[in-house]
Amino acid sequence: MNNDLTAFEKIPVKIFKSSEDASVSVAKEIAALIKSKEKEGKPCVLGLATGSTPTRVYSELVNLHKKGLSFKNVHTFNLDEYYPMNPQELQSYVRFMQEHLFNHIDIPKKNVNIPDGTIAKDKVADFCREYEAKIDALGGIDIQILGIGRTGHIGFNEPGSTEKTFTRLVTLDQVTRIDAASDFFGDENVPRKAITMGVGSIMKAKHVIMMAWGEGKASVIKKAVEGPVSDQIPSSFLQRHHSCQVILDDAASSELSRIKTPWILDTIEWNDTLIRKAVVWLCQKMKKPVLKLTNHDYMEHGMGDIITEYGSAYQVNIKIFNHLQHTITGWPGGKPNADDKNRPERAKPFPKRAVIFSPHPDDDVISMGGTFIRLVDQGHEVHVAYQTSGNIAVFDDDAIRFADFVRDFNTQFGLSKADGEKFYKKVVQSLKKKAPGQIDSPEVLLIKGMIRRGEAKAGGRYVGIPDEQMHFLDMPFYETGAVKKKPLGEEDIQVIMDILEKVKPHQIYAAGDLSDPHGTHRVCLAAIFEALKRLKKRPWTKDCWVWLYRGAWHEWDIDQIEMAVPLSPEELMRKRRAVFKHQSQKDSAMFPGSDKREFWMRAEDRNHGTAMAYNALGLAEYEAMEAFVRYKF
Repeated sequence: MNNDLTAFEKIPVKIFKSSEDASVSVAKEIAALIKSKEKEGKPCVLGLATGSTPTRVYSELVNLHKKGLSFKNVHTFNLDEYYPMNPQELQSYVRFMQEHLFNHIDIPKKNVNIPDGTIAKDKVADFCREYEAKIDALGGIDIQILGIGRTGHIGFNEPGSTEKTFTRLVTLDQVTRIDAASDFFGDENVPRKAITMGVGSIMKAKHVIMMAWGEGKASVIKKAVEGPVSDQIPSSFLQRHHSCQVILDDAASSELSRIKTPWILDTIEWNDTLIRKAVVWLCQKMKKPVLKLTNHDYMEHGMGDIITEYGSAYQVNIKIFNHLQHTITGWPGGKPNADDKNRPERAKPFPKRAVIFSPHPDDDVISMGGTFIRLVDQGHEVHVAYQTSGNIAVFDDDAIRFADFVRDFNTQFGLSKADGEKFYKKVVQSLKKKAPGQIDSPEVLLIKGMIRRGEAKAGGRYVGIPDEQMHFLDMPFYETGAVKKKPLGEEDIQVIMDILEKVKPHQIYAAGDLSDPHGTHRVCLAAIFEALKRLKKRPWTKDCWVWLYRGAWHEWDIDQIEMAVPLSPEELMRKRRAVFKHQSQKDSAMFPGSDKREFWMRAEDRNHGTAMAYNALGLAEYEAMEAFVRYKF
């Protein structure tokens, strides 16, 4: 790496292709320190974090333990805990650490330290002082592991926290509580306070590793790494740490200057991808369409060597304009009897068999409903594979409403009234006894799954596919009844392989949006990729293209898009009606994430935004657009 490319980065940053590779690297570094300390006869003191970010690190540490790594000389101090919080609760960080790490290694229980969420409020201050003293008595933390929140917080040090803060009771930012809502089945159930190590506590660590995965963290990473030091971004104080490293996957690094705009930092080797990225960026910066960019525009923004290579701005502009124009198609399955050399999809075969993988029972219509409708209208054989039941994302009162329906249905049609009444009472009692975040009973989970399945069928019928082309996979990793899922397993991959072998598709559509708050999309996509890897030698795969959609949480950047499907106002309305079939997710979804808009509104706004971005670049003006990137396996 040319040092000039990291000129804006005030903390050393290492970027990995995937979070899995990054996590393995971090785990190996921790393991090396543990072994080194053991040889010296000294304790190894680790500062640990919770949340989704470090889970793969802990998993790898467990694997290393199975191969002989001992934790008997290790002392751990966790960053934080909700307050109040019973250690047996599903959301407790005590439970989190036990399930992900401590129950699987040989660390002595007395060496494990986690802030106590049960302590009386008048005792909290004394506890916090003792927590700090215990760390100091062991010689301080050797490696501190951190994630980063959307507010820029580390631990629960919210905006306003200074580097002089130490372990204490804090009030959680509303954004943080919203981000935690999925774990607590609603933000109203998230505690308002937490005990956390302070920024000052973290700064005392001998070495700090801050990790971040996914495009959802890209913006705040840029602020923490490249922005000014500010208590509004508490993680930015790490710029002053003597030994800190930021570990990212590709997606989380996407906003860093060396990734987003390397040409403004140093001379680079241009290729078609970088030129397209740079020209789109320049258009957006100058607020000009592609064909109006001038030689001067290029020269003033570190892109003069492109002009040197191509001769003039006009030549570059035409090249990029034509590329963008060729991504637009009203025939996502390919246009029959047409010259397809400049089209995103092949003309033949026609019609095609297509499988739309939908992680949840509504992602198909929310993220690519317009394209779905187009494929059906244009005569393709479209299958939808709903990868999970979505049963945890249904409100309790909907379950009661359907149980009541069953009771009344039985009465009206002369079926067993007693059985209907008994079942209804069982469901109601189960939900009345359930604490927020507690796992539903099997009966309730079944009802909620049936609600989502019925809605998906209604959406599919509205679009125009027969029931036999709707496949409900119920992937086992999801069926825990809780937000926390099982790791991806062989059964999950086999389910995907089975449906692909059955349909033998010419097209596969899969969710490439990896920023959903509960990680289901990421696991579902990993299963598809692994299935395709194993099926690669099957004859049908030679004529199969994979298209990745987004739209539920983020959209593809314009320079990344390889197929853009325009939607008319009428088609957009049809898409909206398909989304409305998912009534349990209408008005207020169980897990809305940080965006309070209804899902159909988010999707439409993103579709409008993509169309407006194309129009601003000088392309035709459409009502809306859905975007796709091809995955080559």
